[in-house]
Amino acid sequence: MWDKRYSTDVYVYGTQPNDFLSSTWSALPKGKILSLAEGEGRNAVFLARQGYAVTAVDSSSIGLSKAQKLAEAHGVVIECVHADVTEFAFGEHCWDGIIAIFCPLPSALRADVYQKVESSLRTGGVFLTEAYTPRQIEYGTGGGNCIDTMQSKELLARELKNLHFSHLVEVEREVIEGMYHTGMASVVQAIGHRKI
Repeated sequence: MWDKRYSTDVYVYGTQPNDFLSSTWSALPKGKILSLAEGEGRNAVFLARQGYAVTAVDSSSIGLSKAQKLAEAHGVVIECVHADVTEFAFGEHCWDGIIAIFCPLPSALRADVYQKVESSLRTGGVFLTEAYTPRQIEYGTGGGNCIDTMQSKELLARELKNLHFSHLVEVEREVIEGMYHTGMASVVQAIGHRKI
């Protein structure tokens, strides 16, 4: 699906970073950042431009090729890893920050990925995410129509119980990110810190 979606010269989610990330990126400790389901590179390239060492993981080789082109256009370097995030080897205590911007995983797979997020963050490391909530179904402005891939404050707090959240809110906001995320939306935003 994703290779097909990205098989166009157009950056289908745009080239500008996600609004939540662009307004909160300084919460991420300087160092190594892992971006999950990065797609065409907009968020990884933005963080690389802020001085982070970014590894972008995505299941689409076409998306990652576009990500590399975007990085080159901005004069930065990102490491791209072609892998399904559910099968990617996160490692242990090795990331200063991890981001997941609109990464729609079924709940069973998401729980496993979130365990890996917790164990792979260094002490004091930060997980930053924005996702659609189940109310997004009413808006129909992105994120598909599967409630199981959507998240809420309660789900994030339960699935990431080893993180301390400095920011955890559900909001309605306008999301304008290319042709597939366009219009008012219901989202959950979170910044979680590894405690130990």
